[in-house]
Amino acid sequence: MGVDHIGVLVGEGSFPREQTIEQARKIFAAIPAGSKASALSLSHDVELIKRLTAALMPAILHLGAAPQHLSPAQLRTLKTKFPKVALMRSIPVVDESSIALACSYDGIADWLLLDSYESGDRQVGALGVTHSWELDRRIIESVRIPTIIAGDWDQRMFRRLFASRAQQASIQRQKPIRATAAIQKICRRCRRS
Repeated sequence: MGVDHIGVLVGEGSFPREQTIEQARKIFAAIPAGSKASALSLSHDVELIKRLTAALMPAILHLGAAPQHLSPAQLRTLKTKFPKVALMRSIPVVDESSIALACSYDGIADWLLLDSYESGDRQVGALGVTHSWELDRRIIESVRIPTIIAGDWDQRMFRRLFASRAQQASIQRQKPIRATAAIQKICRRCRRS
């Protein structure tokens, strides 16, 4: 199975399952050629984010702190300091304000990841719930950068996605994103069910 990106949650133990910089370095060293290392930080501590980025120099730095804790200006600072590292920003999909929030990162982040959010959480995502695909579609139509729809996906969700042209349009991008063999197999299975 080909894997495009391999992500590791990196930090100093503030969140469950965080790997230390040294542990992440070992994992990244084992990533096969052709796959990209992605460091996920849920922290809003910009100095910690700078340290882990400088130590690991991942292909992608995925920032998942809640938006009130990590601003577009702070991402711009990171982009200036690490111009060769692609920035992925998690965007909470909760209501109309999500569209404006996503647009505020357009031209700063290299990727957006749309995910669910619960008010008061320090991070975006990892809730095991589905958010609004209609808002996803509107966000994707409003920004110029590649966007990933995250959330609680199961076979039923894949069937609904491929059954509806409106939702198929919500994941179309200017540049096609290559699906791995495993995802293609899941999609074929869902289409038959």
